[in-house]
Amino acid sequence: MIMIFSIFRSTVLFCFLLIALAGCHTKERTTQGAAEETPLNILWISCEDISPRLGCYGDPVARTPNIDRLASEGMRFTNLHATAAVCAPNRSAIITGMYQTSIGSHHMRTTHSGRTGELPTPYAAVPPHYVKTFTEYMRAHGYYCTNNVKTDYQFAWPYQTPFTAWDECSNRAHYRNRPDVDQPFFAVFNYTLTHESQTWQEPEFTDPADVEVPPYYPDTEKVRKSLARLYDQIARLDTIVGRHLRELEEEGLAENTVVFFWSDHGDGLPRGKRWPYESGTLMPLIVRWPGKLLQGSVNGQLISSIDLGPTVMSIAGVPVPAHMQGRAFLGPKAAEPRSHVFTARDRFDESYDMVRSVRDERYRYIRNYYPNIPYIIWIPYRNNSPIMQEMYRLDAEDRLEGPQKIWFSGIRPPEELYDCRTDPHNIQNHAADPAFQGILTQLSKVLDDWRAESGDMGELSEEQMVHSWWPDGVQPKTARPWFVPNAPGNRGFELIEGDSVVLEGPVTIDLFCATQGASLGIATDEDPESAWRLFTGPVRIAGGTTTFRAKAIRYGYLESEEVRCTITVLP
Repeated sequence: MIMIFSIFRSTVLFCFLLIALAGCHTKERTTQGAAEETPLNILWISCEDISPRLGCYGDPVARTPNIDRLASEGMRFTNLHATAAVCAPNRSAIITGMYQTSIGSHHMRTTHSGRTGELPTPYAAVPPHYVKTFTEYMRAHGYYCTNNVKTDYQFAWPYQTPFTAWDECSNRAHYRNRPDVDQPFFAVFNYTLTHESQTWQEPEFTDPADVEVPPYYPDTEKVRKSLARLYDQIARLDTIVGRHLRELEEEGLAENTVVFFWSDHGDGLPRGKRWPYESGTLMPLIVRWPGKLLQGSVNGQLISSIDLGPTVMSIAGVPVPAHMQGRAFLGPKAAEPRSHVFTARDRFDESYDMVRSVRDERYRYIRNYYPNIPYIIWIPYRNNSPIMQEMYRLDAEDRLEGPQKIWFSGIRPPEELYDCRTDPHNIQNHAADPAFQGILTQLSKVLDDWRAESGDMGELSEEQMVHSWWPDGVQPKTARPWFVPNAPGNRGFELIEGDSVVLEGPVTIDLFCATQGASLGIATDEDPESAWRLFTGPVRIAGGTTTFRAKAIRYGYLESEEVRCTITVLP
């Protein structure tokens, strides 16, 4: 992408420079040698902490007419699973197309408590230098990328994101803000009103008597009220989805926009959120792609949450980098369907754990690396849940029964195996059943192979991991970028920074950063202070004077210093 920030007197020169803006503002892009006539817009509507509790998935309690309409106009997916049944690690995987266990973002919240008695110390995960958010690739190919508003990718603290990941990332971010109405957009709207914390209040309009209580919960009034409250919030979310769909129609964008609706993992309830059971990993996903996906269709293929980013890139015609572990499931680069999906559970807030899980079309295998501890470890935030408090009360009174009592047992088995077809709640553990030993052995090997191939960092202690990223506990800082003029007869390739320079034109200006894997942003003094264009190639200047700003970021590092350079190009 070539960017121009100077204002030129000559109309001819100005038009020539606009043509050079090819990946940024033009209608046509070249992808792998083929021009795409009409780039597709892509809209993500994402929410938090819900399993497929929607009318279109057959839930009789749900009041979701707008989401149901979206499903009737597109494709409903029934087998999308999270790589982690909790937001931050899974969001890290989604935005990079990489397993969180492969890039060191697998612990919930990058807060490390080091030694006994020390206060938790925040850190940022530092993925391999070549790992980027998939939105950087989208931006480099001309997409205007916005996020409103949650990030939580664990590369900065708290809840921040590399400034190069988005054109806009705020509660005002919107595809309407793109500078050219013909520029294709990838827009994300994240909604938190279905988050687990929203189920801690009394229900307002869902009748608790109508909800179905899973067998791993006691059927009490407090449990029913929490479930009813979740349905209240899902209904509120549905009205927001309807608003977004109306906006697309009113602006004439509905036919050229692919709409995704999804949740960041399963239910935000005890034994759902944070656990590699169906209740925690199974995510709703609906995709409407006019003219491409059959209306009202259903897709049951296994999909991992790390596949969402590569799928967007495939639809947009953006090449998917070879290092990405995610696979596109739609678009021209759609891969063969997966035979297995994987989920990991690691530290949650204060308490450590390590669980790995693999699921095929029918069975789920779980390996507990701490079989000597209870399922229920100390997580104060989770304990705010009325359901959790109710279960603690009944456990103290020795009144839990059946599956409820199993989850509160003092130890856990080393292995678990469930038939998800006949046992969707994952209650009956077949790991010790001789009739299932062949399946258990097979899935155990699949899990071992995946851990080896993906570079699972679970064996590495968090102290060692953080020390390798932040030596002596100090966060590294990205090196400041330098301006590099490339012009025959001028000071070609000499680094310049800070002062004013005069060059004979035309010239191109490059940026250089000594930090491996750094992403660069560039702007001018005329741009808003928060506006940063992703730098992907030289800036051509035919004449005039421009003051450029530049800074750099390596994911997990501090941002570089901002540098400025005023460049005058003589015609």
